Amino acid sequence: MLLVCWMLLCSGASFGQTGTGNWILNPGVVGTIILIVIVLLVLVLIVYFRVSEFISRTWSDENTEKKRKLSESLIDLDSAEIDTILEKRKAALAYRLSGDELGSSVTAEDKRGVIAGVTHEPRNPLVDEKKRTKLDLETPDELKKLVVWYLGAAVFWLVLGTAVGQYVGMKFVWPEMDTVPWLSFGRLRPVHTNTVFWGWASMAMIGLGYFVVARTSNTIIHSYKWAWIGWGLINLSVLSGNICLMAGINNGGGEYREYIWPVLLLFASALIITFRNFYKTIAHRKVSEIYVSNWYLLGGLLWTITLVTIGYLPVFQDGLGETVIQGYYMHQGVGMWFMTFTLGLVYYYLPSSLNKPIYSYSLGVLAFWTQMLFYTLIGTHHFVFSPLPWWLQTVAIVFSVGMFIPVVAGTTNFLMTMRGSWSDISKSYVLPFFLVGVIFYFTGSSQGSLQAFRFTNFVWHFTDFNVAHSHMTMYGIITFILWACVYAVLPKLTGREPRQFFVGTHFWMAFIGLFAYMISLMAGGTLRGLSWIEGKPFIESVVLMQPYWVWRAIGGSLMFLSHLMFAYNFLVMVKRPLNHD
Repeated sequence: MLLVCWMLLCSGASFGQTGTGNWILNPGVVGTIILIVIVLLVLVLIVYFRVSEFISRTWSDENTEKKRKLSESLIDLDSAEIDTILEKRKAALAYRLSGDELGSSVTAEDKRGVIAGVTHEPRNPLVDEKKRTKLDLETPDELKKLVVWYLGAAVFWLVLGTAVGQYVGMKFVWPEMDTVPWLSFGRLRPVHTNTVFWGWASMAMIGLGYFVVARTSNTIIHSYKWAWIGWGLINLSVLSGNICLMAGINNGGGEYREYIWPVLLLFASALIITFRNFYKTIAHRKVSEIYVSNWYLLGGLLWTITLVTIGYLPVFQDGLGETVIQGYYMHQGVGMWFMTFTLGLVYYYLPSSLNKPIYSYSLGVLAFWTQMLFYTLIGTHHFVFSPLPWWLQTVAIVFSVGMFIPVVAGTTNFLMTMRGSWSDISKSYVLPFFLVGVIFYFTGSSQGSLQAFRFTNFVWHFTDFNVAHSHMTMYGIITFILWACVYAVLPKLTGREPRQFFVGTHFWMAFIGLFAYMISLMAGGTLRGLSWIEGKPFIESVVLMQPYWVWRAIGGSLMFLSHLMFAYNFLVMVKRPLNHD
């Protein structure tokens, strides 16, 4: 991976000879490199904590082994020596506390019943283990079942959608793999994107969201019946939409809206049902305040219903107006649905996992309103240097820079919430998943703002760099955070926890795979864009990308294997009946 970065930097001089100047020193490029380094530093940080824990555990094992050897050495002692040792031990055992060493003679009592048991095992913590959380007992079985089935469908679509993506990615290395029309790149690529968007991410978000609105409102879901109807509509829309796409029936070239309108109508209906269910649940809350998570969840649903409506109205589908709407739809789908809703999940699941409150409610509200303000007008930055009005392109660039405000506010809020809990990185993989998601939220979103600059657009637009950026955000942010939320809440609902080794395997394959995927396409995409600027033949840029596409396939393979491991962990967590004692 570092070799790829080195190749990119070393190639800068040769490509900067004509037309682009010293491109490597451009603020957008420098900023992107710094953001990549930040991600690398986080990887090093997590490795450090995990290795430190391993060394500490190994040291403890060595001490235990020394004590065992000492015990065995007693066997070789003569009778007099053993008698001396036993007399000292007997005297030590006869010692008793007077009872008032701590300033009181009152008998200690466990009035609240927090101590589950007392043990003398050397590997136990210094304090007695507390009783298991009652979260699983306080959650209605109907809600448990609803969350599990939403997440179960999401896991299915994740494995299927990324299997298609893996197959499509391998076509870059072996383009002669098949000649079947249904398996052509043009048909399978939107199957991959729409499946992971509307099947995996959306289903997981809504399932986790149902738990949040019920929990933070201290009430029951307004209508489980409508929740299940929404579950069926979304699954039906993804299934029918994919069949249509593979058969060549689509909505044209609009990215992420390739499903024809009857299919998207099913998905939009599910969103309307979900919004009504969430709203009614929150409206009947038994607490006075509306927790900040619910602002994000309702805002994301409301904006997406509006987005789908605008994106499919026929009046907007002609000429340059269609181009403007495409930029609006594409970016709003990512920012106002996936990002907004997922951030709402973080505001609940992160502090609850750490057993502490969110750092700042005010920062959360600031991030919410500035997200709503700036994100609505940045879609046109995908069409810089297009026939669209220059002022509209400039507005998109300015608002893209404005996105630094909600991103910095949100990142600060999350990192400050984690403050003081960094040691948990060595104990559980929930915090590392959250940490990676939050760091990618900062780096991926900031890199998107830098990519909106005219020069970086000039170099990177239409290249594989954009594929890297989309995975940096949709995978690095959304998917990692969803995984963190699943691992945080599901064991509490079902009473089953996966082995940390398998969760760690999932984490490292996904993280390393994403890093390899991202860096290779960023490097190759940059060189490809510079090749076009130099006016070199297009086929040369195709040949140039070959080694980077190989790394793309390697990284993608690791990511896909991590999804299989996640699916296994999910099955482990849900295999016990939900109504267990």
